[in-house]
Amino acid sequence: MNRIKYYFKAFLLVELLQGLAVTWRHLWAPKITIQYPDERTPQSPRFRGLHALRRYPSGEERCIGCKLCEAVCPAMAIVIETAQRDDGTRRTTRYDIDLTKCIFCGFCEEACPVDAIVETRIFDYHGEKRGDLYYTKDMLLAVGDKYAAQIAQDKAADAKYR
Repeated sequence: MNRIKYYFKAFLLVELLQGLAVTWRHLWAPKITIQYPDERTPQSPRFRGLHALRRYPSGEERCIGCKLCEAVCPAMAIVIETAQRDDGTRRTTRYDIDLTKCIFCGFCEEACPVDAIVETRIFDYHGEKRGDLYYTKDMLLAVGDKYAAQIAQDKAADAKYR
């Protein structure tokens, strides 16, 4: 009897019709596809994207050249050089991040005692050559200046969890 059922189902293509029924049901359901450039999915304030260097409200850069972010980086993507200023403080003369090496772990942000380096919500950047993804101190400061309001808002939203 089972053999007859099997041949009957195979002859009438029952499995194929069941699959088409599933397709037919979902054909009229509302779509969940996001049209990327026009629509964006919500992001967490803790999203780890493009790096940025921050400044104090007075305009002075925050980085004190402690090199903790360089030491904690597992991918060794950060290179820092420091120098003494006339007033005796230490500041960075070179702060480079190679984004082709970076694994966006967030350790640099966690290690920084003055919140100088942060990872922003920017994820749609690209480089046509390898050198385009090598960010220097000036480029990182420019990103920090451009998105200062968003960075401050994200830091305030995350402050109660730190």
